[in-house]
Amino acid sequence: MAEVKKIATRESYGRTLAELGAENDRVVVLDADLAESTKTAVFQKAFPERHFDCGIAESNMISIAAGMAAAGMIPFASSFAMFAAGRAYEQIRNSVGYPHLNVKICATHAGISVGEDGATHQCIEDIALMRNIPGMVVVSPADDVEASQAIRAIADYEGPVYMRLGRLPVPVINDPENYHFELGKAVTLREGTDATVIANGLMVAEAVAAAERLAQEGIHVRVLNIHTIKPIDEEAVCAACRETGGIVTAEEHNVIGGLYSAVCESLLKNGAGCKVLPVAVMDEFGQSGPADELLELYGLTADNIVAKVKTLLGK
Repeated sequence: MAEVKKIATRESYGRTLAELGAENDRVVVLDADLAESTKTAVFQKAFPERHFDCGIAESNMISIAAGMAAAGMIPFASSFAMFAAGRAYEQIRNSVGYPHLNVKICATHAGISVGEDGATHQCIEDIALMRNIPGMVVVSPADDVEASQAIRAIADYEGPVYMRLGRLPVPVINDPENYHFELGKAVTLREGTDATVIANGLMVAEAVAAAERLAQEGIHVRVLNIHTIKPIDEEAVCAACRETGGIVTAEEHNVIGGLYSAVCESLLKNGAGCKVLPVAVMDEFGQSGPADELLELYGLTADNIVAKVKTLLGK
C-alpha cells in the first residue's frame, strides 16, 4: 500500500494565502513575529507591502486588523492559538466580534500536538472561547485539501472567523478533484447504521481509521467531518442520532466547550435523544513531549475511538 501523504494545515494556510494575495489585492496579512512558524512568510515573500509583522503584541495585531477591516480590507491575523485566542481575547471580542468586522483569525499550533512546547503553548480551550463570541464562525479543517478550500471560503465570507490550524503533518484524506467545502455543512466520509463518529481537525483521519477497523469486526459506523463547529450542521447531527442511535465525538480539544459540547447542545435543542461519548482531552492540561506520544497518552487515537464505539454499543 502506498504511504499516505501528510501535510500540516499551517502549510496549506501559507500556500493558499499567497494564492489569494495574487487574486485579490484587498487581502492583507498580519503576524505576531511568527511568520516562519505560521507560514505567513510565504505571503510575505510574495507581497511584502501587504504583510505586517506586529511583533510580540497579539492584542495590538487584532486591533490593527479590525481597523483594516473597517477600511475595506480582508485581514488575516495569525499567531499560535494560545496567543491568538488567549492573549488577544478581549480585542477579538470587543474590536472584532462586537462590531462584526470582517477579520479572519487563523491560529496555528493548536491542541496538544504542538508537542514539546508544553502546556503553556498547547491551547485546548480556543474553540470554547471563540464559540462564545456572538457571530463568530469557527472552523477546524481536517487536512490540506480541506484547509485550502476553507481558507478561500472564509475569504469570501463577510464577517469574523476563527480558523484552527495545526503544527503536525496530518494525512490527506480528501480528494482535491471531488471535495467541496461549504461553511456549516458536515461531510459524510463513511456511511453506517450502528453508530456515528463525529470528528474535526486531525481526529478526522483517526475516525476514518477507526471505522475501517470496526468494519472488519462487522460494526458499521457513519463518519461525519464537522469542520465548522459554529454554525454546526444541526441537521446532520440530529440525523445521525435518529438513524444510528449513538454518537462518539472526537476532537483535539478540551471536552468542555468544543465539538462534544456543540453536538450535545444541538441534540438537546432539537429534542433528539441518544447517547454521546467523547474522545477528547478530559479537562486537564497537556505536557511536554513528542506529539504522537502525547496523542497516545491523552487517548486521541483510532484505538480509543474504537473502544468508545464498542462501549456505546455495549460490546
